[in-house]
Amino acid sequence: MPPQEPEQQQPLLLDSDQEEQQDTAYESDEKVLIIGIDEGSTSGSCRAPPFSWKKLWLFTGPGFLMSIAFLDPGNLEGDLQAGAIAGYSLLWLLMWATAMGLLVQLLSARLGVATGRHLAELCREEYPTWARMVLWVMTELALIGADIQEVIGSAIALNILSNGVLPLWAGVIITAFDCFIFLFLENYGVRKLEAVFAVLIGTMAVSFAWMFGETKPSGIELLLGILVPKLSSRTIRQAVGVVGCIIMPHNVFLHSALVQSREIDHSKKGHVQEALKYYSIESTVALVVSFIINLFVTTVFAQGFYGTEIADRIGLLNAGRYLQEKYGGGFFPILYIWGIGLLAAGQSSTMTGTYAGQFIMGGFLNLRLKKWMRALITRSFAIIPTIIVALVFDTSEGALDVLNEWLNVLQSVQIPFALIPLLFLVSREQIMGTFKIGPVLKMAAWLVAALVIVINGYLLLDFFSSEVNGVLFGSVVATFTAAYIGFIVYLVSRGANFSSWRRTVQPKTVAETVA
Repeated sequence: MPPQEPEQQQPLLLDSDQEEQQDTAYESDEKVLIIGIDEGSTSGSCRAPPFSWKKLWLFTGPGFLMSIAFLDPGNLEGDLQAGAIAGYSLLWLLMWATAMGLLVQLLSARLGVATGRHLAELCREEYPTWARMVLWVMTELALIGADIQEVIGSAIALNILSNGVLPLWAGVIITAFDCFIFLFLENYGVRKLEAVFAVLIGTMAVSFAWMFGETKPSGIELLLGILVPKLSSRTIRQAVGVVGCIIMPHNVFLHSALVQSREIDHSKKGHVQEALKYYSIESTVALVVSFIINLFVTTVFAQGFYGTEIADRIGLLNAGRYLQEKYGGGFFPILYIWGIGLLAAGQSSTMTGTYAGQFIMGGFLNLRLKKWMRALITRSFAIIPTIIVALVFDTSEGALDVLNEWLNVLQSVQIPFALIPLLFLVSREQIMGTFKIGPVLKMAAWLVAALVIVINGYLLLDFFSSEVNGVLFGSVVATFTAAYIGFIVYLVSRGANFSSWRRTVQPKTVAETVA
């Protein structure tokens, strides 16, 4: 038997004395080399080079992978319910919620580019063991909740495309194997993987645009829905859902790691500025595309079902059937168009969920595991409970809707555990150097975070006021609520007193040099 490589002999969990061996988002040979940046230039280390379409193309990718979380089956269900119940009236909110999500994701990318490390790694450095373990568990729970929705969405799509032959549980098992497809694609490099995700996003765009054309929505109502803010007591729950599902906790961690896939010289300020510029452009374009796709879905259901008796009953499980009954066959039955778009959304989001799980586990625990092992562990966390869910709720649309509400609550309660560390970290000069956010951006970011947290707090209060019954259950919920609020207070107080982060054995970044 041949001797093992030194890397394979490392312990799974490393301590602070082994920081030179710590887990990284990407190995150096996996990164995309950004060519043509300041070769032979001595002044380029301080100023970013002029704009280049070629470099923009080389930096394009991470933002589109990040944008998939805005298009997952959970978001699509929120879109169709908002359209069916509120009509066109919440399109303006969808636009502004996407803009708020963009701000958060740009801060996540900024953190990753300026420090050369991602959010989970920095949380490991800044928080004591007990706190970072709580953060890790909370983030994993949010990821599991999102993954269950995504896998169920894929299973529903497979059920539609197989004419009902494949039950939900079978679709879940088939979807479980996408992590191995993901690992297979990873072997061909980051750019090939990003190309596959681009095809899936394109499939969603074509499918939902086709549906948009089939339903012939009102252009005037659509434009008024985007430009004129409207909100009524009847649509408040859908409005809260539109904002609440835009920011996904695991996606905040994911984007700060995805930007590590490009090889840049972090010791030169101009290179970091250039990377931030291109990542900002491609992330903005990616979320504009995601907004348009979400708009297609919302307007299709607004045009077809707003004001009808079934508007309150439409969910992900029965949406395809109602579409088919409303619009019939045509050249290509709208049921299958919906199924193809939903399958692309489910498959792409489950694969990015697996990706996020790898970074989160590696960052918080500093585990040096083979990729297939980490992907298998991450996948198992979600697939096992999802199979149980599929078996229990396979024939019950109402029960599946209730489960979806619980999963939304599970993810909503985790949002502060991603936003609070992120905002404190990007505000610290000891960590970000000259790339720390200024007072205006800092105020805007905290306002967005406070708004999202308050809105999700409303969701939680509304949900538990209707679902929590009995003294024992109420006492348990009250206890967990007190602990939850206490931990948020701790994160805020700890963030206000962050110490300089520990330096690792790696080339100095601009942030470290300036700090």
